[in-house]
Amino acid sequence: MGKEIDQIAADNIRTLAVAMVEKANSGHPGGPMGGADFMHILYSEFFNYDPTDMEWPFRDRFFMDAGHLSTLMYAQYYLLGNYTKEDLENFRKWGSVTPGHPEVDVKRGIENTSGPLGQGHTMGVGAAIAAKFLQARFGDWMNHKIYGFISDGGVQEEISQGAGRIAGHLGLNNFIMFFDSNDIQLSTSTDEVTTEDTAMKYESWGWKVLTIDGHNHDEIRKALTDANNEKEKPTLIIGKTIMGKGCVTANGNIFEGYCELHGQPIGATGADYEKTLLNLGANPDSPFDIYEDVNIFYKDILKRKVAQAVKKKAEIQAWRSNNKVLSNKLNFFLSGELPELDFESIEHKVGLATRVASSGVLGYLAEHVENIIVSSADLSNSDKTDGFLKKTHALKKGDFSGSFLQAGVAELTMACIANGIALHGGVIPVVATFFVFSDYMKPAIRLSAIQELPVKYVWTHDAFRVGEDGPTHQPIEQEAQIRLLEKLKNHKGGNSFLALRPADSVETSIAWKIALENKKTPTGLILSRQGIKDIPVQCKPRYQEALAAQKGGYLVKKAEKPDITLVANGSEVSTLLEAATLLETSEEIQVNVASIISEGLFRNQSGEYQASILPLHLPCFGLTAGLPVNLEGLVGDKGKVFGLEHFGYSAPAPILDEKFGFTGEKVSKEILKYMSAYNNKR
Repeated sequence: MGKEIDQIAADNIRTLAVAMVEKANSGHPGGPMGGADFMHILYSEFFNYDPTDMEWPFRDRFFMDAGHLSTLMYAQYYLLGNYTKEDLENFRKWGSVTPGHPEVDVKRGIENTSGPLGQGHTMGVGAAIAAKFLQARFGDWMNHKIYGFISDGGVQEEISQGAGRIAGHLGLNNFIMFFDSNDIQLSTSTDEVTTEDTAMKYESWGWKVLTIDGHNHDEIRKALTDANNEKEKPTLIIGKTIMGKGCVTANGNIFEGYCELHGQPIGATGADYEKTLLNLGANPDSPFDIYEDVNIFYKDILKRKVAQAVKKKAEIQAWRSNNKVLSNKLNFFLSGELPELDFESIEHKVGLATRVASSGVLGYLAEHVENIIVSSADLSNSDKTDGFLKKTHALKKGDFSGSFLQAGVAELTMACIANGIALHGGVIPVVATFFVFSDYMKPAIRLSAIQELPVKYVWTHDAFRVGEDGPTHQPIEQEAQIRLLEKLKNHKGGNSFLALRPADSVETSIAWKIALENKKTPTGLILSRQGIKDIPVQCKPRYQEALAAQKGGYLVKKAEKPDITLVANGSEVSTLLEAATLLETSEEIQVNVASIISEGLFRNQSGEYQASILPLHLPCFGLTAGLPVNLEGLVGDKGKVFGLEHFGYSAPAPILDEKFGFTGEKVSKEILKYMSAYNNKR
């Protein structure tokens, strides 16, 4: 009876996947039909969670990589009671909870947003790292597993190299991944694009690799048992499956393994929709039904899951009773709250590069925030995350007591791992590299924004002043790209990203304060390579004045009767202050200077506040080391932005400042030209 009901349940999943795609007239039915056997065995026998408490922190987690197989998840979770029949019938429709690609919905079992191949399983690696990090601090009772599901496309995406390398290097035995190996992808068979030995590749990275018949329930069962018993390595289960398993033609002949079954309703292929439903034991007149025997079987499964969770929770409660201090600390980590931090107490030397000021802040955080993992793409001594590393040590196989992840040269992998850490919960992820290499990270940054994850990005070497390294390392267009995300709203109506480019050391401390307190979206800190003159104090102590940066922008210099407002962020603020001094002494022009650390934050303030910083009746001049578009929204239609519209060159930073016109003297002349033109138009 066991084998029979398992087969019936897997066929029920296939039926539901086919029906969803057919009704929506859109989607990917073939892959879910192939993966149904694994999903059923995983969830019915191995996956530990509490159906009455879906957000239980110590649950197993499932990270889907092949987001186009969303119907596989929706069908499986429908059997488990997480979705209704109506939810499945509304697959891919406006307002449904069953979108075309899975979107984070933990209460229904969806742990991650997926779609861009390769990122889903890499987020799973991040979750496994977070789980190991917490286990090292609270005990081996914290032994939940992270499961991943990957397809041929996910294996081919280059990010899989980084994820595989890091997971194997760290010995993440709590990470178990199923590779749905059906030798078919969207437009071709896999033998037309690759001849690699996937098993050998993962073994070389230090993985345990098991190759099985992905439709044989006993082999699936044994592989999952072996994977759960593995003590030192992550496990890859290569399941040889058949695309469109169970499809038949109108005359009842088998029609499986064809490329055309991948990305369209099976009724538009050589398979017949109704005959396939009949072949799978479904009623074509009611294809969204759960089969009677399967319904009874899954009700028993849910009872067992709840009983297992009750037993595990009792074990955890016993630990909590015997470890009150650790228990309270664990609760605090999971709450997402911060300890009381005194950013004003962080002292900075005069004229630091903001990357160096950031290093000082990170050193402070290493001693005051216990649940941070900082990572760098082989640049810790240059992006200055070594300020954190010097107070801890790197994570390594068998020892997760440290707090620093040496990611190696793998910016996209590192960023995806950070997303997974954030999704797991209990740990704050920080990742760092040169700003120009944010290009490599962009797909993961976008998923950070879509999933509303509080990842902290640290980007140093923020402008052409990288100097001698030349145009390959000098960001010009990157700030414009990142700041577009500040203008893009997430589904809750907020800024999808927060980009902060501080003007001096104290603003850097404030930027870190803003970043850590931002728990709703990702934050990027854009930091200088070169030293920057500190912003002069006006009235209050510098830190107290700089707190106004929390509103996105404020005046760092205020004239009694200003003739013009100058606007910048980062290094260019000090250049504007130099230009303002020249204008006031030689031209008797009264100048306000605004530091707008984040246009997104600034535009969230009241109109009255914005007008107090950027009065509409005054001419406005902006200075940026990037594309002029960085500031055009701030200076307005009548304003002028001086920036760069070409790539950089290889030369020392002071020479580039001179050649590109970024000195106080040259900028003051540009301001005078603008004011003359402005006054002539009035």
